[in-house]
Amino acid sequence: MSLLLGLQGVSKAFGATPLFTQLSLALAEGDRVGLVGPNGSGKSTLVKLLAGVEAPDAGTRSARKLLRLAYVPQDARFDPQRSVEEIVTAALGREVPDPDTRYAQVGAVLGRVGFRDPHQRAATLSGGWSKRLAIACALVHAPDLLLMDEPTNHLDVEGILWLERLLRTDALAYLVVSHDRYFLEHVSNRVIELNRCYAGGILDTRGTYSAFLQIRDEVLSGQESYRDTLANRVRREIEWLQRGAKARTRKSSARIEQAAHLQAELAAVASRTEMRTAQLEFTASERKTKRLLVAEHITKRVGERTLFASLDVVLSPGTRLGVLGPNGSGKTTLLRVLAGEVPPDAGRVEAAPELRIVFLSQHREHLDPTLTLRRAFAASGDQVVYRDRPIHVVGWAKRFLFAAEQLDMPVGRLSGGERARVAIAQLMLRPADVLMLDEPTNDLDIPTLEVLEESLLEMPGAVVLVTHDRFLFERVSTTVLALDGRGGAARFADYQQWEDAQRLPSTAPDATAPAAPRPAAKPAGIKRLAYAKRREWEQMESTILAAEEALAACRAAVADPTIAADAALLHQRYTELQAAEQRVEQLYARWAELEAEQTAGDEPGAP
Repeated sequence: MSLLLGLQGVSKAFGATPLFTQLSLALAEGDRVGLVGPNGSGKSTLVKLLAGVEAPDAGTRSARKLLRLAYVPQDARFDPQRSVEEIVTAALGREVPDPDTRYAQVGAVLGRVGFRDPHQRAATLSGGWSKRLAIACALVHAPDLLLMDEPTNHLDVEGILWLERLLRTDALAYLVVSHDRYFLEHVSNRVIELNRCYAGGILDTRGTYSAFLQIRDEVLSGQESYRDTLANRVRREIEWLQRGAKARTRKSSARIEQAAHLQAELAAVASRTEMRTAQLEFTASERKTKRLLVAEHITKRVGERTLFASLDVVLSPGTRLGVLGPNGSGKTTLLRVLAGEVPPDAGRVEAAPELRIVFLSQHREHLDPTLTLRRAFAASGDQVVYRDRPIHVVGWAKRFLFAAEQLDMPVGRLSGGERARVAIAQLMLRPADVLMLDEPTNDLDIPTLEVLEESLLEMPGAVVLVTHDRFLFERVSTTVLALDGRGGAARFADYQQWEDAQRLPSTAPDATAPAAPRPAAKPAGIKRLAYAKRREWEQMESTILAAEEALAACRAAVADPTIAADAALLHQRYTELQAAEQRVEQLYARWAELEAEQTAGDEPGAP
């Protein structure tokens, strides 16, 4: 494989704190790299060094001649008054001199990313569509190597699935920073972790994310064994030194020096292998009420649009309800209606007497950026009360990986992950019957996510969870409520059942049943249909299979690397791909109509 980009002996520090020292990394054709690591390990900085946005303090960066490189930052900013077409065209610049080719290339990328109106203003875009626009600005360059920092941030679950499909069908090499474990598993063939626990500060593995986890466990186990061996050697040397040597010969002097080296090495290894994770444990109120909160036939509208209608929700101790839906479908609004923060337009919400609801907002707006970390933890004094027990604020801060010297730092200067930990620390001080979490995983690293999962699983009260982290969602949720943003809501047994239903439409009004299988060649009861519709029904399986084969062929044609430089042909093939996708969707929708008509005909009393 041909090398595309590399860093050699790179060091980078902010103030007196080094992020990494003498780090080397190379990216080659075919690499699909997932970059992980705890908050503060330098992932975003490393991506900026690779992109050439920042310069290293030491070391060199080298790129293949004529390399087409694109970079998607965490938070891209756009002129709100410009259209998406203008923004992507400006990103392309004069890279393509011919205006017709440039227009075709921009149009093809916008269609590929999902924009139907090229004249839509950036000001009207949600966070998820702004992220898609940032990805479009990168893809328009037809890059050989794509660098993306947290591309799943602000995307809903459907958006993340779209991005997975996009990366799997494209031939380009890429590196992505992400804390989404399912996403990493599906898009990576190489996983790199930045972490001071490794001797070189980095662990580079080939394979999927699950393969990386196995290799990491072996590496850390080896380090533990080495630390134990080293500790035994140091203990023996200390015992020898304490006995004292009668004569300081050259041999004994060398042994003294060796003992000092061993002690220094042990200190370095012990420092690296000390794995610190946040200690998250929510406080329950121990209420024994069987029904904590009941919502009956609740409806909520925004303007002329109905978010959900006639929805029933019952929360009991042990209930862990996961809420899914595209951006703007009303997930946050539903949580606020259940919490009593906003009233429903119809229906009623009844809470148990003196019910204690703890709500975590995804925007963390309750955090005052001017407060010091000390006052964010303890409004007055130097203690917090956790489970009726006083804890000094320094000890409380350490539970969430904050050092004592950070306590006088304003909250506004903390990183996103640090602010998320502060918000969760505040919640833990409040006993809860119902815990409502709106995107609690934003900016949290994977070790903290794992601790959060365990804490939610042990929560004896009820939990209502909105998150785009599918791994946490699937592990925590015992039932799934999916909103479509058009007033509809469906229930599923788990996340996987919901994902299966996205591939195959279900005609049942209650989606708690398993997703319907593909239509059989001759379903029972087709005699109820008219002749023309019966013929259509009988041929539906073969028609759908042929359409799916055509769709697969279109996807393969788009992924052909030989057409990357031909903008007109690329545009044509993307147009054909979109038509093929629409054809499959229409066929499944038509099949659902026929099945619904037949089901109605089979009901008792039907003519």
